[in-house]
Amino acid sequence: MMIAKILQPAVVLMAWTMVMWLWMYATRIPAMSAVKLDPDSLAKDPTKTLDDLLPASVQWKAHNYNHLHEAPTLFYAVCLVIAVAGAGNGTSATVAWAYVALRVVHSLVQATVNKVMVRFVIFSLSSIALMALIYHALKIVFAA
Repeated sequence: MMIAKILQPAVVLMAWTMVMWLWMYATRIPAMSAVKLDPDSLAKDPTKTLDDLLPASVQWKAHNYNHLHEAPTLFYAVCLVIAVAGAGNGTSATVAWAYVALRVVHSLVQATVNKVMVRFVIFSLSSIALMALIYHALKIVFAA
């Protein structure tokens, strides 16, 4: 059985998402301890959030982790569609790798310096890569 190359970047992005999960908690738990935050009291007060109580630089990791569950869900779906259709090698795999590279760079920028315009450019480029994959999937699915 031949595995479509487009599945490799999809799995790498899944692994990267778990790296961000680890980074988020590696910074969030010590920050919560430093401010002596009781998570149960926070859960009972809808007017307070971790954004109100923790340093912004700690929350940047959490925000990025959440972002990795937004547009990348389309990426995973389109990778599966292209792979199942037997077109997951070549250019589509290359574009998928570009998407993953851009998302990793986006994560690193957001989690460290959080320059919004830099993030926007990187996000826009990743969105163009995602649009190209979706267009390719449209052509494959509707040509059949």
